[in-house]
Amino acid sequence: MRILVTGGAGFIASHITDRYVALGHQVAVLDNLSNGKRENLNSDAWFYEADLTEPDCVMTVLEDFRPEIINHHAAQTSVATSVQQPRFDADTNVGGMVNLLTAAVAFGVGRVIYSSTGGAIYGETDQIPTPEDHPLRPLSPYGCSKLCGEHYLSTWHRLHGLEYVIFRYGNVYGPRQDALGEAGVISIFGGLMLQGKQPTIFGAGHKTRDYVYVGDVAEASVLALQVPGNDVYNLATGRQSTDQEVFDAIAAAADYEGPPLYGPERLGDLQHSCLDNAKARQALGWQPQVAFREGVAQTVEWLRSQE
Repeated sequence: MRILVTGGAGFIASHITDRYVALGHQVAVLDNLSNGKRENLNSDAWFYEADLTEPDCVMTVLEDFRPEIINHHAAQTSVATSVQQPRFDADTNVGGMVNLLTAAVAFGVGRVIYSSTGGAIYGETDQIPTPEDHPLRPLSPYGCSKLCGEHYLSTWHRLHGLEYVIFRYGNVYGPRQDALGEAGVISIFGGLMLQGKQPTIFGAGHKTRDYVYVGDVAEASVLALQVPGNDVYNLATGRQSTDQEVFDAIAAAADYEGPPLYGPERLGDLQHSCLDNAKARQALGWQPQVAFREGVAQTVEWLRSQE
């Protein structure tokens, strides 16, 4: 298959690109390198340095590569940035989606695999773990913009017959996640601890998240090439980890003995997020393989290798 991966120089999508290439697919990456890194690019994939917010550039890329499938990961991913700069968040996540879908229809793309978000879309929920049919209550512009992308996909399907598969991720972590970024607490904390610096937990350490390893997420994108389309799936473990438990696991892997700092809660942060993955297990045959502490150890080891 000919597959275009947007954001393929970034954390999650570079792992997906690697899996597609390893399976023998013809793969191209579209990335503006604002957050992605050249060293994450697979040497066997075509690379287009382009920005999804520029419609003519998107049209040019699709006209040249002619993908059968698009795996769409390019996005503004920081909740904090979305709160501070909601226009930028919308321009990137909503405007970029519209440009991509317009080009996809123009050049005969058959399916879009879309990386959405779990916690940020569901908001504070009435049910833990949270299933896909739970009411959607975004608490941040980021959650709102990713949900808008889901609606555009379903609308394009009704208008043009474009197939889609939507993945609502838990908190994805693993090698290549930026330790200097705004999102990705495991890499951020691990990077600080390896430098002997004290990480900050925002709140009392009781917030919970559902952490899923990046390699497991990449396998779901392989399955998404063949499964029946036009549906939404949570990709997560169904297990909650508190901020304090996360700190302790990273400290053990990094041989860090100090305590955390505790800061004030941040606007837009959820208290609890944990996703029900039963639908993905049953419909896709997908399930997470990497246990949390094992994944943390692999992430910290990768961070060590970057020093």
